[in-house]
Amino acid sequence: MIEVDAPAGAEPGPLRVLVVEDDEGDWVLATEHLADAGLDADLRRARTLDEAVTMLDVDCVLLDLGLPDAAGLPALERLLAAGAPAVVVLTGLADAHAGVAAVAAGAQDYLDKSDVDGERLVRSVRYAIARRRLEDADRALYRSVVREQETTRLEQALLPRPAVPDGTIELAVGYRAGRDGVLGGDFYDAVARPDGTVLAIVGDVCGHGPDEAALGATLRTAWRTLVLAEVPTRELLGLLERVLESERPSPEIFTTFAMVAVDADRAAADVYLAGHPVPFLLGPPSTMVSGARRGRALGIPVRGGWEPLRLELGDDWGILLHTDGLMEATLAGSSDRIGKAGLLAVVDESLAACAREPDGPALVDRVIEGVRAAHGGDLVDDAAVVVVGWHA
Repeated sequence: MIEVDAPAGAEPGPLRVLVVEDDEGDWVLATEHLADAGLDADLRRARTLDEAVTMLDVDCVLLDLGLPDAAGLPALERLLAAGAPAVVVLTGLADAHAGVAAVAAGAQDYLDKSDVDGERLVRSVRYAIARRRLEDADRALYRSVVREQETTRLEQALLPRPAVPDGTIELAVGYRAGRDGVLGGDFYDAVARPDGTVLAIVGDVCGHGPDEAALGATLRTAWRTLVLAEVPTRELLGLLERVLESERPSPEIFTTFAMVAVDADRAAADVYLAGHPVPFLLGPPSTMVSGARRGRALGIPVRGGWEPLRLELGDDWGILLHTDGLMEATLAGSSDRIGKAGLLAVVDESLAACAREPDGPALVDRVIEGVRAAHGGDLVDDAAVVVVGWHA
């Protein structure tokens, strides 16, 4: 008996072979050839192409190009379009050139009916299945490479290099993709204006996936463009909402947003919140910024705008902006979330660790890793962190 390798992870068993043949004599001949060669096969028959396209849950199809309802390459093309697995085309002697054309069109092999025996038929079926599996693996690898390239491009758009050349400002950013490794809608940025004002943001498009990541990249790019164009800070969120409404795939999509605008003298800052978690003023002990001026999320069709909360900062300060993937992570072995209090504790523990080990990981990395440790593994949702600070 000829052995045929099973797919990885599959149980060994007979090959499922569909013979698409209307001629009784050729059907009997094909079954005898396969039996003579000792192939362990589960043979199925379709007499027409219409019947065959409903029976494609097989390992290989033996296709006659002369059927009552289809002939020649159109028959093969229709079968392939219907999702056929490996296909071996059976041709008559006068149609040998059609066999070559069939392989070019997507068949794995072809055989001349007048010059085939059991050994050749089984070998062709076996090789056709192997070639199809290799083709499927190549396509999967190609899709993986393309997906990785797309992810890299989105990452560059979502997570840019902050444009803050002023060395008096301490700026750190961090990001961790969710458990599946696919970028979501979290984004951040920081830009210095010519007058010395420094603006930093974090944002979060509702949902998780490539569409949300693409929309987040668009909003982040639009925000930087508006800032560099020196649009007044108070007008930024309204204009961003117009971008969101024109670019989102459906009217249900909204975006939360937190923005800090640090004065040129570094003594005060304005905080704008659009439905987003409040930033933290770094300690120790760290505290939460008041949410009294929090406005609605961008894209929510209700009244209300975004008024800034004025913070007097003094000579030594730090502000931590974050997305909700940190607070909403659950504690290991529990359905309870880390929450605001838990995240504050992680932040202060990270600050203490930075003080003990100043040459160790940055604060943003310690915070993200601290939440991950409390969660007991990779986070389900994306997490972005931006820290802005100044020391007199």
